[in-house]
Amino acid sequence: MTNLSADNDKVGDALNAQRFQMLEDIAKELAGDVVFPTYFDAAFRLRKALQDTDQPLARIVGVIALEPLIAARVMKLANSAMYGGGSTVRDLGAAIQRLGLETVRTTALAIAMGQMLRSKEMAPFAELTRLLWDHTLKSAAAARLLARTQTRINPDEAHLAGLVHDLGAFYMLYRAAQYPELRARPDTVKYLIVQWHESIGVSLLNALGMPEDIVEATIDHDQPRQALNAVRTLPEIVYVANVLAGAHFEWLYQDIDPEAGEPGIIRRNFAALLPQIDADAESMRAALNA
Repeated sequence: MTNLSADNDKVGDALNAQRFQMLEDIAKELAGDVVFPTYFDAAFRLRKALQDTDQPLARIVGVIALEPLIAARVMKLANSAMYGGGSTVRDLGAAIQRLGLETVRTTALAIAMGQMLRSKEMAPFAELTRLLWDHTLKSAAAARLLARTQTRINPDEAHLAGLVHDLGAFYMLYRAAQYPELRARPDTVKYLIVQWHESIGVSLLNALGMPEDIVEATIDHDQPRQALNAVRTLPEIVYVANVLAGAHFEWLYQDIDPEAGEPGIIRRNFAALLPQIDADAESMRAALNA
């Protein structure tokens, strides 16, 4: 006769061991060279090549043209409702001029993030990756809109901060997919992400050489704060954008009601922006997922 209790204990022990192993492996990587999936190679290469904002447009076009997928997405985003303004751009140079260099660099990173979440290795976490991607796009759209309409902060900077504020969650899912016990029980990974994604994300952003302002803006973005009815700083933009993007999935395993208390007040205070946020996020999704 099979001892089900003993079998369950073995499964539980193996699961706990792999959860601990994943966190230990991530800690070791963060202390040395962080290994990202190959989806990020083109994005990192392009971001580095386009650091110099004073280089001629022809050179910028040449660099981006070397990455056909990124070039195609840049064209589509430039002609989206979010940026298009009714007229159609028909060449890469015009698309770059419309979007701006920082938006192009951010778009390259967004493409890599989306590719990673849609990869076959992530299939066991399909529900969570869908929620995370939707939340990320809405956060980026909300941050850009908040900066553009309520502050003098560069909307491109806010857009990037909104995009990468949950990078730790992306990375944890990528690492979890490498452990059989975690793939077999994807729900258990959610608890790890809730507990660790913020601190891991900050370490990742530092390892990637992200600007200090971007890194600082992502710190404690999930910790409830006093309700705001206006934003003045980049950290406030990221926090409010996170709330407006419906950070429900991040709170599912915390004792927080997203429609109560300060988060609920914030959503009501900025409710007028929600339709535009949804529209801009949909424009991004259509361009990046094409």
